[in-house]
Amino acid sequence: MAVVRDLRALLRFANFRRLLAVRLLSQGADGVYQVALAAYVVFSPEKQTSAAAIASAMAVLLLPYSLVGPFAGVLLDRWRRRQVFLYGNLLRALMASAAAVLILGHVPDWLFYLSALCVTAVNRFVLAGLSAALPRVVDHERLVMANSLSPTAGTLAASAGGGLAFVVRLVGADSDAAVVLLGAVLYLCAALASLRFAPGQLGPEPELVQPRLSAALRGTAHDLAAALRHLAAPRRREAAWALVTMTLMRFCYGALLVMLLMLCRYAFASNAEDGLRLLGLALGTSAAGFFAAAAMTPWAAGRLGPGRWIVMCAASAAVLELALGLSFAIGPMLVATFVLGLTTQGAKIATDTLVQSSVNDGFRGRIFSVYDVLFNVAFVGAAVVAALMLPPDGRSVTLVVTVAFIYGAVAAAMARFERR
Repeated sequence: MAVVRDLRALLRFANFRRLLAVRLLSQGADGVYQVALAAYVVFSPEKQTSAAAIASAMAVLLLPYSLVGPFAGVLLDRWRRRQVFLYGNLLRALMASAAAVLILGHVPDWLFYLSALCVTAVNRFVLAGLSAALPRVVDHERLVMANSLSPTAGTLAASAGGGLAFVVRLVGADSDAAVVLLGAVLYLCAALASLRFAPGQLGPEPELVQPRLSAALRGTAHDLAAALRHLAAPRRREAAWALVTMTLMRFCYGALLVMLLMLCRYAFASNAEDGLRLLGLALGTSAAGFFAAAAMTPWAAGRLGPGRWIVMCAASAAVLELALGLSFAIGPMLVATFVLGLTTQGAKIATDTLVQSSVNDGFRGRIFSVYDVLFNVAFVGAAVVAALMLPPDGRSVTLVVTVAFIYGAVAAAMARFERR
């Protein structure tokens, strides 16, 4: 199987193996923590969840860090990335443990959200740092392959972590707290795994390192403007278009995720526990789509080019999401989660490759943090739009048609750029 052969080729790089271990443990912990949040906010039997409540939770968790995300990029281009992985995961382990204590204490929801806000804040640094460090551990010829397998493996790890969290929650007493503590243990393991790198091994270049916070933050606006000018240069224009395209596809994915949460909670299940099990199955089929994207994208992007592969992903999502989503039945919706997992991850792999291969190392941290900000804003915006459009049971023909139209418009615009 081609994907297995590619993975074996990459695993010959010792530093790639080490960075992959950090990613798997870190994103596995993310999956555990995200399921804990979903279970606590959406699937608690004593709560009557609405799409507006889901949108509010997403806004509380993501929007504040859309404001500080560019600063994270500046720091990633000034701080040793290995130290970011070490101290970032240690901090998340500590804060996740604090969140478990808050759950056991039955504190008000806003206090739990504040704790979760701190955990997701550090996540901005870690994920952007993993992407920025990848060109440091593989050669240029294998970069597209690494972008196919490494982030996808991380996504699968998050799905596996989510599956483990489902098991812990369904069988454990005080289960929400137990799930959060499981995430804390995995964050600690990710921190320990990062110690296998030397402090300066993952970049940036030694002359760019500024260990003091005040020195690193000084000139942030100037540095961000320089990064955006770097991205806007003619030879990197395809990467800029890919970022815009991926942001819109992320918007579509976020809107459909909110709809899926509401359908699993109210339309497809008679109680919260059955709805949570169904959501776990849907996340599993989506993870299978991510794996299929990892297998297909190196071949497809090599044949078509990354830009045209993005066009294919968006066009396929437009057609199949409309065909499968309008029935609002469990079977077609599970197939749709596979399709959207494949097309979203396939487009993301191509976008990551375009950005990494055209952006200089001194700008990667900033640009990937801007990328992350765009993702968060699109996701929260999608949740707000979905909250305005969705009825209480989650069945909305208008939302399905709107999302299909956006996918189609994205495919047409990107195709036009590629022709030019």
